[in-house]
Amino acid sequence: MTSLLVIIVLVLLAVAVWQLTKIFDLTQVASTSDNSQVANDDDNNVQGYLMFGFLAFIYIFTIYGVYTWGPLVLHTPASEHGALIDNLMNITWVLIFTVQAITQVLLHYFAFKYRGNKDKRALYFADNNKLEAIWSAIPAVVLAGLILYGLYAWTNIMFIDEDEDTVVIELYAQQFKWTARYAGADNVLGKANVRLIEGVNTLGVDLSDPYAQDDIVVTELHIPKGKKIHFKMRSQDVLHSAYFPYFRAQMNCVPGMVTEFAFTPIYTTAEYQAMPYIIEKVANINAIRAKKSAELVAKGEPALDPYTFEYLLLCNKICGASHYNMQMKVVVDTPEDYKKWLSEKATLVSEVKASKAEPAATDATPGKDSTLSKDTAAVAKIAMK
Repeated sequence: MTSLLVIIVLVLLAVAVWQLTKIFDLTQVASTSDNSQVANDDDNNVQGYLMFGFLAFIYIFTIYGVYTWGPLVLHTPASEHGALIDNLMNITWVLIFTVQAITQVLLHYFAFKYRGNKDKRALYFADNNKLEAIWSAIPAVVLAGLILYGLYAWTNIMFIDEDEDTVVIELYAQQFKWTARYAGADNVLGKANVRLIEGVNTLGVDLSDPYAQDDIVVTELHIPKGKKIHFKMRSQDVLHSAYFPYFRAQMNCVPGMVTEFAFTPIYTTAEYQAMPYIIEKVANINAIRAKKSAELVAKGEPALDPYTFEYLLLCNKICGASHYNMQMKVVVDTPEDYKKWLSEKATLVSEVKASKAEPAATDATPGKDSTLSKDTAAVAKIAMK
């Protein structure tokens, strides 16, 4: 409601200014002012000074933006390669701000210096090879250096040695959830195909594949600190993007193909939660939530739960109506806690066998008429139809 009132006030203010402008024009009808559409020296002077005013606006807004929204950027990276990504980003920011500062000052200064004047004539020349060479060579050299550094970073991050000791995990994307599959003791994922999706086997794993016998499927991702994690990604339906913001990792999940990414976590969840900037961030968020909760309780609605920082796997592609809700909790454990957690998880094969055994066990219950049960189920299906 407040936003609507602000919009209405702004519209009415614009109408009022427009009407005042028309009244001012009517008062100038009998005057001897210059009404031609050709700019004179006074007009050019005004435009020249306005260029300096706009230049000041650019820098004031830039400084304000850095001061206001600067703290919202991601802080300490939680992966081994994160520092390299941040360094590349910082170099890019410095280059952008440096070039922007130089070019904008020159642009607005020359617009003022060479503004129109009836006593001046414009100097025209067809070309200047030296000038062309200078302003072509400088950006080419700078961009070449930046691109080469980017390729170096990309190669270091994306190179996965087949002989390297890694933890192999599959990330399975579908509207609108993530599922993780661990390769088990053999560290090799079993084959999978969407045509094999049935019942508990929601990932379409080929249960006849020897490598699939120890695969483990979970909905909460746990990874060990200090160990390289080799992710293999699939999508069931549309294009998704596996995004780990605090690990500085992102890779598209494309239907019909497997994409890969690897990183090494360097902070457990508990260690990252204990960082001063995270403690401050959580406190600020909970202060906002407490204020909002008070308003909700006053209306008879339930209060918001307190916020606790967790690593998250997000989808960074707009994949549908519930895209915003497509996320999975990521827990970085110590190696010992990770082994303990993984050892408590059942394999997919055992879960499928258990799901098939349940109906048989139910039908075999003493004193139960299995024929009657089947007839009842059939009648229920007919009724549903």
